[in-house]
Amino acid sequence: MVPAIMALLLLVTTMVVASMALVKEREEGTMEQLLVTPLRPAELIAGKLLPFVIIGFVEIFFALGAVFAVFQLAPRGSLLTLLVMSGLFIMTTLGLGLFVSTLVKTQQQAMLVSAFFIMMPFVMLSGFAFPVENMPRVIQRATDLIPLKYYITIVRAIYLKGAGWPELWPHAAMLLGWGAA
Repeated sequence: MVPAIMALLLLVTTMVVASMALVKEREEGTMEQLLVTPLRPAELIAGKLLPFVIIGFVEIFFALGAVFAVFQLAPRGSLLTLLVMSGLFIMTTLGLGLFVSTLVKTQQQAMLVSAFFIMMPFVMLSGFAFPVENMPRVIQRATDLIPLKYYITIVRAIYLKGAGWPELWPHAAMLLGWGAA
């Protein structure tokens, strides 16, 4: 459960906070001010999301330290592999946060959409609480669309089995696909 909780915390921090921060910019009217600057849209989005990438990696290091300090559990696999895979997951969750921020008009709506329409299904269907293998076949196929499932599998495999790139590349490819989308 401990590695999976680390994945869940990363999801909450990056997706929910990013979506709320972007919506706040629009609520306060500062987004319109930024749009009239000579920045290109890609530069604007990168500038808005980069702080959350940094926060995500800081959170990973705090979580790694807390897991080791409290549970004396260190990853059996490569820390570099864990960080690269975490970067893919952060890209995915920030993309979801950006998507949510385009759908809503207020921070309250961003929180509700993130929590109830994205996080709840992700948590229930990712294998965090219930093994995916024990779910009905139709639901098991639906879980293939959930990026949290792949990241939890990655984190558990690195922590508990010492897995590396040969075992994890299919999961990384799915996270990359989600992040690109």
